[in-house]
Amino acid sequence: MISRIDLRGDALPEGPALRDLLPRADFDVQAALEKVRPICEAVHHRGDAALIDYAEKFDGVRLDSVRVPARALKDALEQLDPAVRAALEESIRRARLVHREQRRTTHTTQVVPGGSVTEKWVPVERVGLYAPGGRSVYPSSVVMNVVPAQEAGVESIALASPAQADFNGLPHPTILAACALLGVGEVYAAGGATAVAMFAYGTESCPPANMVTGPGNIWVAAAKRYFTGKIGIDAEAGPTEIAILADSTADPVYVASDLISQAEHDPLAAAVLVTDSAELADAVEKELEPQVAATKHIDDRIVPALKGKQSAIVLVDGVDEGLRVVDAYGAEHLEIQTADAAAVADRVRNAGAIFIGPWAPVSLGDYAAGSNHVLPTGGCACHSSGLSVQSFLRGIHIVDYTRDALADVAHHVVTLAEAEDLPAHGAAIKARFAGGERIGHSGWKVPEGK
Repeated sequence: MISRIDLRGDALPEGPALRDLLPRADFDVQAALEKVRPICEAVHHRGDAALIDYAEKFDGVRLDSVRVPARALKDALEQLDPAVRAALEESIRRARLVHREQRRTTHTTQVVPGGSVTEKWVPVERVGLYAPGGRSVYPSSVVMNVVPAQEAGVESIALASPAQADFNGLPHPTILAACALLGVGEVYAAGGATAVAMFAYGTESCPPANMVTGPGNIWVAAAKRYFTGKIGIDAEAGPTEIAILADSTADPVYVASDLISQAEHDPLAAAVLVTDSAELADAVEKELEPQVAATKHIDDRIVPALKGKQSAIVLVDGVDEGLRVVDAYGAEHLEIQTADAAAVADRVRNAGAIFIGPWAPVSLGDYAAGSNHVLPTGGCACHSSGLSVQSFLRGIHIVDYTRDALADVAHHVVTLAEAEDLPAHGAAIKARFAGGERIGHSGWKVPEGK
């Protein structure tokens, strides 16, 4: 059901050579970009009419309006299963606890007497958030997007999720209920690239946003790439990934269940076990069969995901070698199920989120750990972070110097300006201190008493 890659015995290669040995899904955003380009431009030129036409084409429902009426949000919350509401409320509570601690404060550094640099943090003015609604419905993604934006202080928050033919063209009612719980009243029935284009360009119903965040399929990723530079984005999210670094102390029942938990997202989902125990590898393979047979989404998601080129059991000589492999892989979700798991986890450099030991499965992080589940995929954890309050903030430096503080450093500024052959830069300093004289090759000195 799952392939093996044996990296034992030989020294592991460095850098790209090691990454090339590891399993990864085919996810060609560039090819998808050419297909979303006309969709995005149609939204640009035709606005809501294009959104309505594409909802009919892709979602099978003709909309009267793209904007979800306030009454629909209220009704969805009133009709929400009480157990689901309680679970969402707890998820929101825990996410707020974690993300509130991420807030940044204004800080002033006194560089010299009379010279300071202050860094203040300003939230983006308006964000468009995306919650997928294809194979599965993700109210948890509503929580993970909205909470950090709110905690960052974003004033205008809008959310889009695909129209559902089963619900008269509205997004799924659980999505709407989550929005209502979070106090988000601006919701649109728009999916995929059309939603990103709506937020980027704006339409009659929806003002343009400064940035777009949220997970999605390859069409969402391609649309984000298309608009990079025009709007801010969080990441070009690809198929979900789980990597598990485990040794002989790991429970194969837990390992197998966690691999399956991510495989049920999508046939392109990646499930990777890295272990130095051939016995554990055998036991996990044996466990996969009955656990897969006992669950849902077997043929359309789980089996294709586990059998795909993106999933594998990787055998290594030891935990040290395993750490090199998982760092090269840069997983979205990384579980550490080894002896002294916390110490091993502390040595990891590249991962979207790390889950330590047998009692912190990825499923916990998906819903109620308090952490964020909008995370970098496709190896991007080597250079990018998951969604956070910081994602919605901009740092602005405020420079405040007195005359004496500028005079003290003026000759250095002039010297560097002339070294870069930018004499007007230096002249802007000299103009403030008439009568300055040259010293040395390109030096300049503020005259006494000037």
